[in-house]
Amino acid sequence: MADDSSNNAYWSANVRIILISLVIWALVSFGFGILLRPMLSGIAVGGTDLGFWFAQQGSILVFLALIFFYAWRMNKLDAEHGVSEE
Repeated sequence: MADDSSNNAYWSANVRIILISLVIWALVSFGFGILLRPMLSGIAVGGTDLGFWFAQQGSILVFLALIFFYAWRMNKLDAEHGVSEE
């Protein structure tokens, strides 16, 4: 019974991390790059407006940061639940 509780806690934490990462990725790529682009056009970053920067470069950088965050957080979560690779 305790094993099922531990498995449920592990997978609920895993799914929560995934959902948070997907929401951030969607907000940055679709929200800032497409939907909010007209509102961000007055802010200059690197010689262009912020909406264009998010559409072309920012969403890629945020996606890479999310990959590293997910790997770091999952390693920590694996160690907490005793399922680490080492």
